[in-house]
Amino acid sequence: MIEFYAIHDQEVRSAMTITPMFQAIQRRDAAAVQALIGQGADMNAVDERGRTPMLAATHANNPAIVKLLIDAGADLHKQDHKLDNPFLYAGAEGYLEIVRLTLAAGANTRITNRYGGVALIPASEHGYVDVVRELLTNSDINVNHVNNLGWTALLEAIILGTGSPEHIEVVRLLLEHGADVHLADHDDVTPLTHARRRRYHDIANLLIQAGALY
Repeated sequence: MIEFYAIHDQEVRSAMTITPMFQAIQRRDAAAVQALIGQGADMNAVDERGRTPMLAATHANNPAIVKLLIDAGADLHKQDHKLDNPFLYAGAEGYLEIVRLTLAAGANTRITNRYGGVALIPASEHGYVDVVRELLTNSDINVNHVNNLGWTALLEAIILGTGSPEHIEVVRLLLEHGADVHLADHDDVTPLTHARRRRYHDIANLLIQAGALY
């Protein structure tokens, strides 16, 4: 019981310490964040969701504060309770400027989210063309990484995509950067079969041009 209260008291003190930083981020007050950094605030403390200040700023799509925290040496890779970090979340939400900031700061492109996927996979699912292009051209991300569902970025762009012009362009980019048209899902269903089942004719044609036979 004594140990419980000691841990609880430590968590309360920690929460009190980080509250001004998170409040400043919520207000989008970059000047206050800068001042808190200068005062020695813990830039890697976490809130009740396991978020660091940098991840909270990423949730708010606030590149200016993200850059302040990066420049001050905040931990870029720390993941929250959902296994998100600034790079993964920015990729999944299409926040291109934060993706670029985190890549420039040395984001680890091999860190995976709660589905076992790298940032490229949800970006492809949502049809975030600019983010997909950035990841493929300016990082070492694995275009053929397979997540826990058995899906690559190519499969996810087809299976969970809508066949929109954005998804067609995403597929084109993935193929241009080495996506394997023969990598099937856990049920041995190929990208071309998925595209045909959904009547995504333009995507099917791209896959065929890239060498898909079935």
